[in-house]
Amino acid sequence: MKKLTTVLAAAALAAGLAGSAGAETQGVSDDEVVFGSVNDLSGIFAAVGVPAVNGANLRFDEVNAAGGVHGRKIRFVVEDNGYQIPRAMQGYNKLLNRDKVFGMLLSLGTPMNLAGFKLLDPKGIPNVGPLSAARDMLQDPMHNKFTGFSSYWDQIQEGVKYLAAEKGAKTICSMYLPTDFGKEIGDSTKDVSASLGLTFAGETTHKPDELDFVGSLTKLKAAECDVITLALGVRQAITVVGTAKKLGWNDVMFLNTSAGFLAVVAAVPGGVTEGLYAAAGWVDLKSRADDPSVAKFMADYKARFDQDAGGFSMLGYSAADTVIRALEAAGPDLTQESFIKGMETLDYYDALADAKITYGAEDHQGADEVVISVVEGGQWKVLSRQ
Repeated sequence: MKKLTTVLAAAALAAGLAGSAGAETQGVSDDEVVFGSVNDLSGIFAAVGVPAVNGANLRFDEVNAAGGVHGRKIRFVVEDNGYQIPRAMQGYNKLLNRDKVFGMLLSLGTPMNLAGFKLLDPKGIPNVGPLSAARDMLQDPMHNKFTGFSSYWDQIQEGVKYLAAEKGAKTICSMYLPTDFGKEIGDSTKDVSASLGLTFAGETTHKPDELDFVGSLTKLKAAECDVITLALGVRQAITVVGTAKKLGWNDVMFLNTSAGFLAVVAAVPGGVTEGLYAAAGWVDLKSRADDPSVAKFMADYKARFDQDAGGFSMLGYSAADTVIRALEAAGPDLTQESFIKGMETLDYYDALADAKITYGAEDHQGADEVVISVVEGGQWKVLSRQ
């Protein structure tokens, strides 16, 4: 009996190994590859998530209409997290276990991505172009993670350096959400202040639904802040800048990151955001509307969605294009490893973002540049590229 049991166990093990060797890669068939996204379509960053998803769908529709990549159409499944971790985890579980996605693209939110990694990493699921510039988007294991542009940390470093050198800023403060997203920006603000010999004079933290900032601004005004770095929701940042002006505090400079680098922020009626600075990883789209590539994208986006294209619709399109390039480089025998190796070969100029994109085995961040811009006349104007 013992001998028979051993023989049966060995046979079962051999069958299992054979089944594993012949198993199909999750989310891949002969005619389709499935990517997913846990995004914000209804929360405080919906102004980021919705256009980014639209931009990605525009690019995927183009390649699918041409036959796909190596005969495979790309199916993009998006779940709304509302910028809430419980909803994000529901989305991740659905995408991984029901939709069986091959990879993730453009998932939004630093806390949501970090929570999702606990599900993605054990399966080796690639996570490409998250809508978070947090340094932790490339945390270990980095093997399956790829970001598009410079980090929040680097954006704040370069933004504060610019305002200190060019505008004489000496006293720095910060307003942020007490999340992984906000803490990175707050910590970078303190770090660069210390490294430059500036005074970090104060900070305030805020809830995601908070919209009354009179008390916080009064406190920071008393601290005589020259610069206030922001890590808030899109509407919140607009409200902060507008409230400061209503309080008559017109000599303070607000510095946003890529999280608030939107055309709609610059174009708020009445010049509410005039003078707002941003440090981001790309050049504003509308400022380059005369460029043929940009003009075509803006026209195509308008025709498809009946909305004006902006920076995050461009970012979504570019991220989808990166995925397409990696799928092409991976070849017809698509696996997680061949896709990752394909990503690591990419080296090209992104005309829409006006950025050089390069990846490698030890470099999973596509672009490194930090672009400093300011709102003038309802549009973002480039001041410096670091």
